[in-house]
Amino acid sequence: MAGAALDIQIHISNAAEVKAAFEGLQARLADLTPVFQDIGESMLNRTRERFNTQTAPDGTPWKALSPAYTLVKKQNVAQILTLYGRLRGTLNYQAGKHEVRIGTPLIYGATHQFGDPRRNIPARPFLGLSVSDEQELLDILNDHLSSNSRSLFADY
Repeated sequence: MAGAALDIQIHISNAAEVKAAFEGLQARLADLTPVFQDIGESMLNRTRERFNTQTAPDGTPWKALSPAYTLVKKQNVAQILTLYGRLRGTLNYQAGKHEVRIGTPLIYGATHQFGDPRRNIPARPFLGLSVSDEQELLDILNDHLSSNSRSLFADY
Protein backbone atom coordinates (compact mmCIF):
# COMPACT_ATOMS: atom_id res chain seq x y z
CA MET A 1 0.00 0.00 0.00
CA ALA A 2 1.47 3.34 -0.97
CA GLY A 3 1.32 6.27 1.42
CA ALA A 4 0.29 5.95 5.03
CA ALA A 5 -1.27 2.86 6.55
CA LEU A 6 -2.68 1.72 9.85
CA ASP A 7 -2.49 -1.94 10.79
CA ILE A 8 -5.14 -3.21 13.20
CA GLN A 9 -4.94 -6.62 14.78
CA ILE A 10 -7.35 -8.23 17.17
CA HIS A 11 -6.20 -10.84 19.61
CA ILE A 12 -8.94 -12.96 21.12
CA SER A 13 -7.70 -14.68 24.25
CA ASN A 14 -10.77 -16.90 24.55
CA ALA A 15 -11.15 -17.81 20.87
CA ALA A 16 -12.50 -21.28 21.66
CA GLU A 17 -15.29 -19.78 23.80
CA VAL A 18 -16.15 -17.20 21.14
CA LYS A 19 -16.20 -19.91 18.48
CA ALA A 20 -18.48 -22.04 20.67
CA ALA A 21 -20.79 -19.07 21.21
CA PHE A 22 -21.08 -18.47 17.46
CA GLU A 23 -21.69 -22.16 16.84
CA GLY A 24 -24.42 -22.13 19.49
CA LEU A 25 -25.98 -19.08 17.89
CA GLN A 26 -25.85 -20.78 14.49
CA ALA A 27 -27.55 -23.87 15.94
CA ARG A 28 -30.32 -21.76 17.48
CA LEU A 29 -30.88 -20.03 14.14
CA ALA A 30 -31.21 -23.36 12.31
CA ASP A 31 -34.47 -24.17 14.10
CA LEU A 32 -36.42 -21.18 15.38
CA THR A 33 -39.43 -23.23 16.48
CA PRO A 34 -39.08 -22.15 20.15
CA VAL A 35 -38.92 -18.50 19.09
CA PHE A 36 -41.94 -18.87 16.84
CA GLN A 37 -43.88 -20.65 19.58
CA ASP A 38 -43.30 -17.71 21.93
CA ILE A 39 -44.19 -15.26 19.17
CA GLY A 40 -47.32 -17.28 18.38
CA GLU A 41 -48.47 -17.21 22.02
CA SER A 42 -47.82 -13.49 22.33
CA MET A 43 -49.52 -12.57 19.06
CA LEU A 44 -52.45 -14.87 19.82
CA ASN A 45 -53.02 -13.01 23.10
CA ARG A 46 -52.68 -9.63 21.40
CA THR A 47 -55.08 -10.65 18.61
CA ARG A 48 -57.65 -11.88 21.13
CA GLU A 49 -57.33 -8.56 22.97
CA ARG A 50 -58.37 -6.77 19.76
CA PHE A 51 -61.77 -8.40 20.14
CA ASN A 52 -62.04 -6.73 23.56
CA THR A 53 -60.94 -3.31 22.33
CA GLN A 54 -62.64 -3.74 18.93
CA THR A 55 -59.68 -2.20 17.17
CA ALA A 56 -57.47 -3.01 14.20
CA PRO A 57 -53.75 -3.66 14.65
CA ASP A 58 -53.05 -0.03 13.73
CA GLY A 59 -55.30 1.12 16.60
CA THR A 60 -58.23 2.33 14.53
CA PRO A 61 -61.67 1.28 15.78
CA TRP A 62 -63.53 -1.32 13.78
CA LYS A 63 -66.38 0.04 11.70
CA ALA A 64 -69.65 0.02 13.62
CA LEU A 65 -72.29 -2.57 12.86
CA SER A 66 -74.94 -1.45 10.42
CA PRO A 67 -78.20 -0.27 12.02
CA ALA A 68 -80.10 -2.99 10.15
CA TYR A 69 -77.85 -5.72 11.54
CA THR A 70 -78.04 -4.42 15.10
CA LEU A 71 -81.84 -4.79 14.90
CA VAL A 72 -81.64 -8.51 14.09
CA LYS A 73 -78.53 -9.45 16.07
CA LYS A 74 -79.75 -11.58 18.98
CA GLN A 75 -76.62 -11.82 21.19
CA ASN A 76 -73.63 -9.67 22.06
CA VAL A 77 -75.28 -6.72 20.38
CA ALA A 78 -72.59 -4.27 21.53
CA GLN A 79 -69.72 -6.45 20.35
CA ILE A 80 -68.44 -6.23 16.79
CA LEU A 81 -67.25 -9.53 15.23
CA THR A 82 -68.84 -11.46 18.07
CA LEU A 83 -72.13 -13.27 17.85
CA TYR A 84 -71.29 -16.56 19.57
CA GLY A 85 -67.53 -16.05 19.97
CA ARG A 86 -66.51 -18.66 17.38
CA LEU A 87 -64.19 -16.40 15.39
CA ARG A 88 -62.21 -15.37 18.46
CA GLY A 89 -62.40 -18.90 19.84
CA THR A 90 -60.83 -20.49 16.77
CA LEU A 91 -57.82 -18.19 16.63
CA ASN A 92 -54.67 -20.30 16.73
CA TYR A 93 -51.10 -20.47 15.57
CA GLN A 94 -48.78 -23.00 13.99
CA ALA A 95 -45.08 -22.62 14.70
CA GLY A 96 -42.34 -24.19 12.62
CA LYS A 97 -38.59 -23.89 12.09
CA HIS A 98 -38.86 -20.85 9.83
CA GLU A 99 -42.24 -19.21 10.45
CA VAL A 100 -45.34 -18.87 12.55
CA ARG A 101 -48.82 -18.63 11.07
CA ILE A 102 -51.58 -17.01 13.11
CA GLY A 103 -55.22 -17.08 12.04
CA THR A 104 -58.55 -18.84 12.03
CA PRO A 105 -59.77 -21.76 9.95
CA LEU A 106 -63.21 -20.16 9.58
CA ILE A 107 -63.88 -18.98 6.04
CA TYR A 108 -65.79 -15.95 7.21
CA GLY A 109 -62.62 -14.80 9.03
CA ALA A 110 -61.35 -13.58 5.65
CA THR A 111 -64.59 -11.69 5.06
CA HIS A 112 -64.18 -9.79 8.29
CA GLN A 113 -60.43 -9.26 7.88
CA PHE A 114 -60.64 -7.90 4.32
CA GLY A 115 -64.30 -6.92 3.91
CA ASP A 116 -66.77 -7.87 1.20
CA PRO A 117 -68.00 -4.90 -0.89
CA ARG A 118 -70.61 -7.05 -2.66
CA ARG A 119 -72.35 -7.72 0.64
CA ASN A 120 -71.55 -4.28 2.07
CA ILE A 121 -69.37 -5.75 4.84
CA PRO A 122 -66.49 -3.42 5.75
CA ALA A 123 -63.02 -4.69 6.57
CA ARG A 124 -62.49 -5.07 10.29
CA PRO A 125 -58.88 -6.26 10.54
CA PHE A 126 -58.09 -8.33 13.59
CA LEU A 127 -54.88 -9.94 12.26
CA GLY A 128 -51.70 -7.95 11.82
CA LEU A 129 -48.92 -6.26 13.72
CA SER A 130 -49.03 -2.99 15.59
CA VAL A 131 -45.88 -1.01 16.33
CA SER A 132 -45.86 -2.45 19.86
CA ASP A 133 -46.39 -5.96 18.42
CA GLU A 134 -43.30 -5.50 16.23
CA GLN A 135 -41.29 -4.44 19.28
CA GLU A 136 -42.56 -7.47 21.20
CA LEU A 137 -41.42 -9.76 18.36
CA LEU A 138 -37.98 -8.18 18.40
CA ASP A 139 -37.77 -8.55 22.19
CA ILE A 140 -38.72 -12.24 21.99
CA LEU A 141 -36.17 -12.86 19.25
CA ASN A 142 -33.48 -10.97 21.15
CA ASP A 143 -34.20 -12.92 24.34
CA HIS A 144 -33.86 -16.23 22.52
CA LEU A 145 -30.73 -15.34 20.61
CA SER A 146 -28.94 -13.77 23.55
CA SER A 147 -29.97 -16.23 26.26
CA ASN A 148 -26.71 -18.24 26.17
CA SER A 149 -24.45 -15.74 24.43
CA ARG A 150 -24.82 -12.79 26.78
CA SER A 151 -22.15 -13.84 29.25
CA LEU A 152 -19.57 -14.57 26.54
CA PHE A 153 -20.00 -11.26 24.76
CA ALA A 154 -20.76 -9.03 27.74
CA ASP A 155 -17.15 -7.88 28.05
CA TYR A 156 -16.66 -6.94 24.38
